[in-house]
Amino acid sequence: MTKKDLVEIVARKAHLTKKAATESIETFLLEIQRALIKGEKIVISGFGTFSVDQRAKKKMFLRGREEDVPPHRLPRFHPGKTLKRLVKK
Repeated sequence: MTKKDLVEIVARKAHLTKKAATESIETFLLEIQRALIKGEKIVISGFGTFSVDQRAKKKMFLRGREEDVPPHRLPRFHPGKTLKRLVKK
């Protein structure tokens, strides 16, 4: 499923125009991004949790030589129990 497919489904089911559905989805995703940039956790009950993990500095061998990977942050998603159960079926 692509974002375009999602927009069409939301527009049809919520009785919105495609423009309104696109704006709603874009706003939803933008707010999740903004919260993650701030380091906040987003919990969507019945779906899952978005969070940010901090990775420590580490050494890595790349193309036969050792390189340092600086500390960095990564977005994470942990599915909720309901989503896990529905997907498992």
